[in-house]
Amino acid sequence: MKKISILLSLLGFGASTLMFQSCLNDDNSVDLNRPTALVTVCPDEDESFTMRLDNSTTLIPTNIKKSPYGKKEVRALVNYTESANETPDEKIRNVQVNWLDSIRTKLPVTSAGENNDKLFGNDPIEIVRDWVTIAEDGYLTLRIRTMWGYSNTPHIINLLTGSNPDDPFELELRHDANGDTYARWGDALIAFNLNGLPRANDDEIKIKLKWKSFSGDKDAEFEIEMRPDVRSVDTASLTFSNVVE
Repeated sequence: MKKISILLSLLGFGASTLMFQSCLNDDNSVDLNRPTALVTVCPDEDESFTMRLDNSTTLIPTNIKKSPYGKKEVRALVNYTESANETPDEKIRNVQVNWLDSIRTKLPVTSAGENNDKLFGNDPIEIVRDWVTIAEDGYLTLRIRTMWGYSNTPHIINLLTGSNPDDPFELELRHDANGDTYARWGDALIAFNLNGLPRANDDEIKIKLKWKSFSGDKDAEFEIEMRPDVRSVDTASLTFSNVVE
């Protein structure tokens, strides 16, 4: 995945950042501040972890033995440098992690029909077309934009399934601002694990996402490749952001 030029402060998310010492000199300090990639942090039984870079490439951290998120699987931004001891397999790469910052990671919830507004809110939200708005590894990761106040009130974001009984791959993004709908524009990141959706004939499907924007209803389509093996997710422990819930 290519390096990008968006500083972390522009993303406006508040997940706690895990920083690691780096050997980079002052000339490379700007590069150290930028995320190198968006990954899925996958813990193993022995408390080690790998990072899935995309649908086929796995990163092996050489300088961290245990996942900072325990047994939780989350999406995260990472800044890494390639290690000298490359593995023979191009799809498996050894890296040194300079920092790792988790993204609020959730499962979709079932639509409640006429009660959706009451349960999940109906406040407008924008989806930013950006390199971090992507469907991969069975996850839908979104850069969202809306109005925020100064009270640090959590905005609750949910992804609904079952809105269209004829299409299990039609999803609806819902936003409950908790009354925090004024003052300033700001962005945040959120990710949804879709590996529990019904499987088509193969592991690649097309999802349709619908949402209420500030200029009216919108929709977009994403092609997403699911994992061959569906992993269980501990839904009670996926809490990693004080900006969105």
